[in-house]
Amino acid sequence: MMDWTTHPGMNNLDPLKREIIRTAAKQVQGKSGNQMATVMMALITSARKHNINFSPEEMSLILEILKDGKNPDEQKQIDNMVSMVINVIKENS
Repeated sequence: MMDWTTHPGMNNLDPLKREIIRTAAKQVQGKSGNQMATVMMALITSARKHNINFSPEEMSLILEILKDGKNPDEQKQIDNMVSMVINVIKENS
């Protein structure tokens, strides 16, 4: 399991974004891919309330954190869930 706090992608990240990611990482510990949908929605909603948008690279980092330690089936569930969340957000924007 990786220590995402030392991931090179975190070095230049805005402190508020780091805090949002840290909070989400804590919330997903022990959850299955399907259970992460609410955490991702909360992450994105919280960020938007602060006028924060994650770049594609930052979203990739978040996904890497979420998938860490998960089996291939759970990783696929996470990918599917993220696609669903992104579609919902686009529809509501």
